Amino acid sequence: MRLLVSACLMGLCTRYDGKDSLSREVLELSGRHVLVPVCPEQLGGLPTPRPPCELICGRAVSRDGRDWTAAFEKGAELAMEVFRLCGCEAAVLKQNSPSCGKSFVHDGGFQGRLMPGRGILAARLIERGVPVFGEDELHLLEGLKPQNFKP
Repeated sequence: MRLLVSACLMGLCTRYDGKDSLSREVLELSGRHVLVPVCPEQLGGLPTPRPPCELICGRAVSRDGRDWTAAFEKGAELAMEVFRLCGCEAAVLKQNSPSCGKSFVHDGGFQGRLMPGRGILAARLIERGVPVFGEDELHLLEGLKPQNFKP
C-alpha cells in the first residue's frame, strides 16, 4: 500500500523548530508499504524553522498573533495533490500538529495543552474518506484493505 506520511515522522527536519519527530515504527512500515513523505507546512511556503502555530477558531495563528492560515491551507491542498499523484491509499500523520493532528491539536494558548480537533490537512483527508492514522495507531493499518482514493 502507498502511504502519505508526515515527513518529520520519517526523520526529516521539517518541524517548526527545525527538528524531526522520528518514529522507528513508522520507518519500519517501509518493509511492507511505500512511504511518501510530505510536510504540508513546507509545501505551503513556510520556512523551517518557523514560528510555532496553533489553531484558534480554525485559523493557524502564531504566538505573536500573525495569521498563517493561507499557507497552511495551500500546503494541505498541495499535500492532497501529492497523495493523488502518488496513488496513496491512506495517511500516517503526526498527532497534535496544526496541519496533521488527527484527534487532538494544541488549544491556541501556547501552553502545551491539547483539545479535541483536527489539523488542516488531516481534516481534509478525513472529509474525503481517506483513512488517516496517527503515529500511535499503526496497528490499525494491518486490517486496512487497499483502495484508490481521489481526494
